[in-house]
Amino acid sequence: MWWLKDVWVIDPSQNLSGSRDVLVKGGQILEISSSLSEEEVLAKAQGESLETVDGKGKFVFPGLIDVHTHLREPGQEDKEDILSGSRAAVRGGFTTILAMANTQPVIDNRALIEFVRLQGERAGYAHVLPIGTVTKGMLGGELVEMADMKAGGAAAFSDDGKNIQNAEVMRLALEYAKLTGLPIISHCEDKDLAGDGQMRRGMASARMGLKGIPASAESVIVARDLLLAEETGGKLHLAHISTTESVDLIRRAKTRGVDVTAEVNPHHLIFCDEEIRLTDTVLKVNPPLGSRGDRESLIEGLRDGTLDMIATDHAPHTLAEKARPFAEAPFGIASLETALSAIWQYLVLPKRLSLERVIEAWSYSPAQRFGLSGGTLKAGAAADMVLFDPDFSEVIDSAQLVSKARNTPFLQKTLQGFPVMVWVEGQLVQRNRTVL
Repeated sequence: MWWLKDVWVIDPSQNLSGSRDVLVKGGQILEISSSLSEEEVLAKAQGESLETVDGKGKFVFPGLIDVHTHLREPGQEDKEDILSGSRAAVRGGFTTILAMANTQPVIDNRALIEFVRLQGERAGYAHVLPIGTVTKGMLGGELVEMADMKAGGAAAFSDDGKNIQNAEVMRLALEYAKLTGLPIISHCEDKDLAGDGQMRRGMASARMGLKGIPASAESVIVARDLLLAEETGGKLHLAHISTTESVDLIRRAKTRGVDVTAEVNPHHLIFCDEEIRLTDTVLKVNPPLGSRGDRESLIEGLRDGTLDMIATDHAPHTLAEKARPFAEAPFGIASLETALSAIWQYLVLPKRLSLERVIEAWSYSPAQRFGLSGGTLKAGAAADMVLFDPDFSEVIDSAQLVSKARNTPFLQKTLQGFPVMVWVEGQLVQRNRTVL
């Protein structure tokens, strides 16, 4: 049994933000109270061993849920595998992660859905929920057997990494997915507009002589998919939104009652295209980093609820791949272990976002949209939770990272504010930044 004393509890599912005591027993939240005496706690323990945690000056909140994680297994285990990725997740405060389907082979059938789910269970750290592709082979044509894949454990469907270029296929996908109740996650990128661009088209790309990707490559598909969701009544989730135009389109669609949610990545909230350097590919991401104006629009969109959630888009690559010339290096940042701390340092401390809004966007909102059991500290709920120390600082050292990937923009930089204890179903899986 666990007793967290005098800790600041943030639980958006209960509109709770205040100093409380938290009791955990039998893998579940037993009670959250404004004050508990030792006699009361021992009586509730009923002879069980009791571990007490002094929570003064710290926060406790529901375990974070990441709806956009690339674990690379099966097929690219040199970059990441389900065990290393789920260990990285709990080190960063994530107790549930949704694994994207663009592996090798792609996750386009029930057998592979079950493989990913079972590998996550064998790992025994974060809950790993597989996302299935929308189309067979991720070729953008024939739809997968969505109902069968849901029965095997699929949490959603996405061809992430590739946009579904054929609008009729996307329309049919939204219609068919209604039978499962699961969202279609759209990777919004018009491939003809994006071409072989390397970063956002603008002054920065011109200065570096790199081919640019226009903002319209994203927003054109956002507009299309919003219209298709409106027509079909389908359940749409928009991945990694990065442009002002996309935020405006989503905001207007929500006023019309379109069933849409959208996510934003930490790197799009923190960095902009002006910070990219030709000699360093770590900020080469897709969708590309936008302008300062785009970044401000994303922060405002997250603040006002136009953007519903934060998602890491954890995209691990080998050092050799990221060491290639900029035009040849793959897109992506590895971020599970640093994302929460980066948001705390760059956005919460400067008062750009409240911690309450961040936790809502990274726990309660994902749980609600994807029909997951986490995202709450209500009595009786599974004790998936995080103890966060705002004063704990750490130099991001490659030797300490448990992910196989090192492609993070924070390498050798000091971040402040980290999860120092993480529980999954009441089992302590991380203490003082060490995965147990």
